Amino acid sequence: MKNLLIVLSGPSGVGKGTIVNELLKRGNYALSVSCTTRPPREGETDGKSYFFISKEEFLKNIREGGFLEYSVHFENYYGTPKKFVENRLEESDVILEIEVDGALSVKKAIPEAVLIMILPPSEQELRKRLEGRGTESEEKIAGRIERMRYEISKKDEYDYVVVNDDLEAAVCRIQKIIESCKEN
Repeated sequence: MKNLLIVLSGPSGVGKGTIVNELLKRGNYALSVSCTTRPPREGETDGKSYFFISKEEFLKNIREGGFLEYSVHFENYYGTPKKFVENRLEESDVILEIEVDGALSVKKAIPEAVLIMILPPSEQELRKRLEGRGTESEEKIAGRIERMRYEISKKDEYDYVVVNDDLEAAVCRIQKIIESCKEN
């Protein structure tokens, strides 16, 4: 049975990271680690949370075709290292947590990738979650809300959509989606 590339994306603050952590606890998945030029947040570790690299190094990787996808998001570069994902797929299913445009690029490059969009129960709930982080200004939160509207407009291009209104239910639904895809 071929291993799956499972791509999870959705608006900032929707709980993607929490869902991914739960999936990793419950199944034998490898997590793809993206590269970024943004500085680490408190508690993030290089090589685990992201590969934190300079803009110059990132641009070099673009020129050399080293990314499966990449984008500029809130003035920082993000990209999925192609070789890293290919190596992980040889051994297990891989979960990739990336933004919407990147996910759609991955689907073009790897049509068998399974795209799952995670949505908040409502715009108000997402705002509450973002404000609860205490890490961003009102201006940045407004930008993320605007971005959410764009991302939701792309949901029909995904294989599956899961609303994260209850963590346990959302994780179970994603597990069932993965099991179903593995059977086909």
